Amino acid sequence: MKVTQKIEKNIDCILPGTTFTYQALSIEASEYTAATKAIERLLKKKLINRVSTGVFYKPKQTVFGELKPSEEELLRPYLFDGTKRTAYITGTALYNKMGLTTQIPKNIKVACQGTRIITRIGSMQVTPIKSYVEVTNENYTLLEILDALKDFKIIPDLDKKMAIRFLLSKIKNLPDQKKERMIKIALKYPPRVRAFLGALISELKINENTLLLKQSINPLSEYSYGIKEEELSTITNWNIC
Repeated sequence: MKVTQKIEKNIDCILPGTTFTYQALSIEASEYTAATKAIERLLKKKLINRVSTGVFYKPKQTVFGELKPSEEELLRPYLFDGTKRTAYITGTALYNKMGLTTQIPKNIKVACQGTRIITRIGSMQVTPIKSYVEVTNENYTLLEILDALKDFKIIPDLDKKMAIRFLLSKIKNLPDQKKERMIKIALKYPPRVRAFLGALISELKINENTLLLKQSINPLSEYSYGIKEEELSTITNWNIC
């Protein structure tokens, strides 16, 4: 089978609106030159579009015209190594998705422990920050919650009372095993995050052991979040003000 035919066959199997790289097209090293020419022809025919160098997507057509991939889909090649997640979106973009802020940033932060991800996708600048632990498919949602606790005081336009209710709900609905995992991960985060998580878990009155969190913080330190007792009744026990 010719390289062009192989590429077209593989692209036919890709869902519209999904991003892909050369690696997803099963191209041999000896076929790369021919593959780049084939890709350029497909770009000219508008059968695929380029996101950034080496990253493309298959357009999804609707009655309103072409629907571009979501932010996370555009970033997918930078968030995954094959099917293995290695990074996640954080910062204001994450908090907007959570409903904690209405602000939409142009600068997207991507957290990972490995390769620093610096790129531009259209008008969107992607900048890296170091994650506190290795990112996996299983733990990235826990890291998102912990990041929200870490940045709680600086999330733009935050309604603190609403945000606390949201965070309580997110934690309450986690399986017990994930709650335990989040407590252990939190030990890698700054003390204020451990204190905040301890206060939230205590508020829920669930059977999670917060002793690890309590022992990890200085009993003489205070953690300023600007939270009132009527918003979170357990703050005094965790030195939060």
